[in-house]
Amino acid sequence: MPKLPETYARKLPQSKQGTEKHWDNEVKGLVLFVGKRSKTWYYQKDIGGQTKRVLIGRFPVISADAARQTALGFALEWGRGAGKKIQIGAPTLERAMEVYLMRPKLRSEAQKRNLRQQFDLHLRDWLKLPLDEISKAMAADRHRSMASTPSGANHVLRSFRTVWNHARRSHDLPESPTMAIEWYEEKPNGKIIEDLEAWRKRVDDLYNPIHKVFYELILFTGFRKSEAFNLEWRNVHEDRIHLPMTKNGRSFDLPITQHHHEILAPLRGLSRQWVFPSPKSSAGHLTMPERMAWSPHAHRRTFATVAMEAGVLEEIVGRLLNHTPLSITGQRYTRPSLDALRPSMETVCTELRARM
Repeated sequence: MPKLPETYARKLPQSKQGTEKHWDNEVKGLVLFVGKRSKTWYYQKDIGGQTKRVLIGRFPVISADAARQTALGFALEWGRGAGKKIQIGAPTLERAMEVYLMRPKLRSEAQKRNLRQQFDLHLRDWLKLPLDEISKAMAADRHRSMASTPSGANHVLRSFRTVWNHARRSHDLPESPTMAIEWYEEKPNGKIIEDLEAWRKRVDDLYNPIHKVFYELILFTGFRKSEAFNLEWRNVHEDRIHLPMTKNGRSFDLPITQHHHEILAPLRGLSRQWVFPSPKSSAGHLTMPERMAWSPHAHRRTFATVAMEAGVLEEIVGRLLNHTPLSITGQRYTRPSLDALRPSMETVCTELRARM
């Protein structure tokens, strides 16, 4: 464990994997964290069975002499008991993610699983890094490296920003490094199913009957694909389908008709739990239905479009789609009953069938 003079710190090679720690043998507790892209000074000490760590700054902006003097100051303060008030150093991205996912108001288990998968796929080399070692340049570079999928790039780095901002509530962190990102423009294609007769033929030609019912149900309910994937039989009732947790963070009940029960009938008995079971999926339910020319979200847009064209009021269409109303009245006061919404659902189903 050598002394860490300026020349030694400068010559240390960047880590090829993870973060390497180099301790100073003169000032106990002074440590230089060497990552793939940066070198950062910390002062660290075990107090009351917990490791306390405080950021000094990045090298070479903070020189070895300046870091040593700062560490001596911390050693003096902490020796007097001030260290008990110092918070634990910045968490790793992995730890910050898990703390964020433990929020009681966070959405469904599927969304938690999706976030973990995103980070593991696109930010795996960051997971073990303390947040304050992830720089603006790193964030901008990672975003540019995903330019082939602009929407995906935006989504991953915005999720990272959300986790970072949640960590700022309890840690002394600067503004998220995503501030350096120039976000890609995202233009929704707005595609709907123009030819429902062609859609009907394509669905009937699908080999897997579970996939057939999946596409039928999302067209006749306007469900998001994740809402259908996670649908359980216990939440399918005679007069409604209950979704315990949805994208907007609340439960939702959709009025259903006899036609919806007829759609679901072929799947009764396949699984006690899942409406769309899949033995090949680790989740136990469908996650990758056979692709068609129309995306699952095009089915949702088609439901909304047909409803409007059939004369259903836009406010009612929004209620059937579980959109958050824009007005204060809609958000806080009006709570239409399932029976009040059911005629509109009947109208949409009738119009969809007629167009086939």
